[in-house]
Amino acid sequence: MRPGPVRVAICGGGVIGAAIAYFLSTRGVRALVIERAGIGNAASGKSGGFLALDWCRGTPVDPLARRSFELHAQLAERLGEELGLEWGYRRLDTLSVVVSQARDLGALEGDSAPGGGPNPGTAPGPDWLAAETVVQGRIGTEATTAQLHPALFTQGLMAAAEAGGAEVVKGEVEGIVLGEGGSRATGVVVDGETLQADAVVVAMGPWSILACQWLPLPAVYGLKGHSLLFRYEPEQPRALFVELETKDGRIETPEIMPRTDGTTYVCGLSSEEALPVDPADVRVEVGAPEQLQRMTAVVAPDLGAAEVLAAQACFRPVTMDGMPVIGAVPDVAGAYVATGHSVWGMLNAPATGEAVAELIVDGDATTVDIAPFRPERLEVLDPRQLGLPPTASG
Repeated sequence: MRPGPVRVAICGGGVIGAAIAYFLSTRGVRALVIERAGIGNAASGKSGGFLALDWCRGTPVDPLARRSFELHAQLAERLGEELGLEWGYRRLDTLSVVVSQARDLGALEGDSAPGGGPNPGTAPGPDWLAAETVVQGRIGTEATTAQLHPALFTQGLMAAAEAGGAEVVKGEVEGIVLGEGGSRATGVVVDGETLQADAVVVAMGPWSILACQWLPLPAVYGLKGHSLLFRYEPEQPRALFVELETKDGRIETPEIMPRTDGTTYVCGLSSEEALPVDPADVRVEVGAPEQLQRMTAVVAPDLGAAEVLAAQACFRPVTMDGMPVIGAVPDVAGAYVATGHSVWGMLNAPATGEAVAELIVDGDATTVDIAPFRPERLEVLDPRQLGLPPTASG
């Protein structure tokens, strides 16, 4: 029999790290989750929390998404009953809507909607939308789309993991300890102190690129986005994917997610701003919240006029081929990686956590095939390209 690990160090306290810690705890493995910014404080706490069963169909991510969608329902029920944890999980309809500040969509008989699609006609939408906003179609039902509060979900998974023996260690990961001539990960360096571990997982979202200093890994980049949280709860909650044509002909694509806690989340305005080395240095760009609020008011006037509880920004992790990086690190026993989920991190966290726990404990992920996500499919990043001073690596 393959000896299993006793203690696993997980670098990163986002939703992926929390999910891995939880599923390891169900296997009797103690997880140490190292996090310097707080559990769910980056993209895992500032995303929309939208879940979809089949929106990854036709891609290698589809089986991961379908398994995760199933696990989300199971986790909400199981951990709610066992531990009293609740994170606003619910099924809901999802609509594609269009609105234009430049023309009357209802009058475009046979013409096209913004972005060149067919004219949607005048299908009615929820009564909290502007009269000019038109439903292009229902793109998700209660059978295929759902939502949750992402920060509460991430923190809930971590609480469940802690109930199973996991521990959160506050601090900055400064290196990975390599033994046996550099061929095995044996621990991590946190704020100058070495923590021994039988296995190490890199799950730091876009900051996983820093681990290229210590392990042969491909680059993971950060894609910045902005969001607003309004004090607003419509009577007809729907998840909305919006195509907005501005007066000057630009197409913006905000997303609107009413939640169960009396708030509504709106995101948009992607940016290619460089990822800061420290997550605490992520800043909202000047003028972005005001622009996003104006866009919101065009789609839903009452929502746009509601109190703004938070204006925030975050970076989502992306890879060169758009797929996550999940698996064992080549040539370094006991080292694993799970990152690069892009906009689907909240959706795919449960199946990722389950698969990585299987991989670490059993030597193979059997519930979902993660072979398409193996890190060696991508070119290893030369750490000198990071332009950072050398750090500890054991």
